[in-house]
Parts: sequence; structure tokens; C-alpha cells
Amino acid sequence: MHSRPTIKSLTFDGQTSWTVFKTRFDVVSSTNGWTDFVKASQLVASLRGSAAEVLQGIPADKLTDLTIIEKALESRFGDSHLTQFYRTELKTRRQKPGESLQEMAADVERLMSLAYTQCPLDVRESLAAQYFVDAIRDEDTQHSTRLMDAKDLKSSLAYSMKYEAARTVSKTSRHVRSIETEDHMSRERDDKFEFFFNRLEKLLNSSVAGKKNTPRRNSNVTCWKCNKKGHVQRECQAITSNQEN
Repeated sequence: MHSRPTIKSLTFDGQTSWTVFKTRFDVVSSTNGWTDFVKASQLVASLRGSAAEVLQGIPADKLTDLTIIEKALESRFGDSHLTQFYRTELKTRRQKPGESLQEMAADVERLMSLAYTQCPLDVRESLAAQYFVDAIRDEDTQHSTRLMDAKDLKSSLAYSMKYEAARTVSKTSRHVRSIETEDHMSRERDDKFEFFFNRLEKLLNSSVAGKKNTPRRNSNVTCWKCNKKGHVQRECQAITSNQEN
């Protein structure tokens, strides 16, 4: 025969969730094979601080009654009175700046476990998906995920993450294409500028060369026709005509 493993009992001081402690305590009790009498004794021994003060309101002969002890602790530290608070928090939950979709989904799941403890699993999953979609900050992602009409939180989260990733890739591609287009247009402008600059440079060089090739008139030359200086015979008639006019 194999001996049953023994797990040390827990402690509860009223500062943490009673629901969470109760769940863990039941697991430990089951693993150790405790009877209700032993469970009651272990539960009493686990109480600390304000939680132990609850025992003062229980008659001494009832301190071994597991049901009475659990009801007293539930009444004082239970989460049942906070159910409406958690449901309101779910309805008003919105994705915070810088909060990832995974982080928000985890918080929605936490609130669901507190607000709808007694709700059937399939209904709880459907509600969690709705609250998650309503909380998404980006309108495009929210609208696209809502159209997907997922039946559980896991599916809604997976789709919304894929949508955001695809949109990020699309934005990056458009940005790269825009940069490439601007670069191409810039190169075309540079090529046109260089073409007109080279053309202007050639025109200037041609004009300068033309001036250099034009022979300068010698002021000491003497016309053979009129014997005057400053022009030659072939220019004499034109100069005479200009003077007469």
C-alpha cells in the first residue's frame, strides 16, 4: 500500500481572498484525506489575526462543526457581497494606455471568476468574450473582432492579436513604399537639375568661346579708301553711311 502524501495546512488572516483560501484549503484537505472533523480542527488552527476573531462569535461546542465555521468566515470575509461591484467593473472595463491585449484578457478573466462564480462555464466564456471586445481601445480592432463573433475569450484574444499584427505589417509596408517613392522623385529632380545645369554651362562656354574668336579691331589701322584710322576699306562705306544719317 502507498501512503497518502501529506501537505502542510495553510494560514488565513483575513487580508487575502477567502474564496481563494477556501479553494486551496479544500485541495489540501482532499489530498490529506481529512474528515470533516479534522478539517474543522485544521481550519480553526489556520486562522490568524482578524480571521481568528470570528471564532469568538461561535459557541465552544460548535468549534468542531465545519459548516458553521465556514459560514461564519464566509459571512465576514466572503466575496459574495462584491459580486455586483465586480460585474460593474467588467462593464466599465476599458483597455488602458500601454496595456497589451494579453494583459487585458487576463484581467477580464480574473474579474469573470469573481463576478460569475456560479454561472455555467459556456455562459461565462461567452460573457467574457463580449466584455473583452467592449474593452478594446482601438476602434478598428474592436469592430473587426466583434464581427468575428467568437464564443470564448481565448478565440477573441487570438483574433484581435492577429488583426493588430497584420495592420502593423500593412502600415510598415506603406511607409516603406512612401519612402521609396519620395526617394525616386528626389532622384528624378536631381537628374533634371543636373541636365539643365550642364546645358546652361555649355551655352555659357559657347558664348565665351564666341567672344574669344571675334577679332578685335586695331585702332591704328588706316583705311585705304578715306585714309582715316580705326577701320579698314571694307567697313568704310558702312561707317560713312552711318555718319551721314
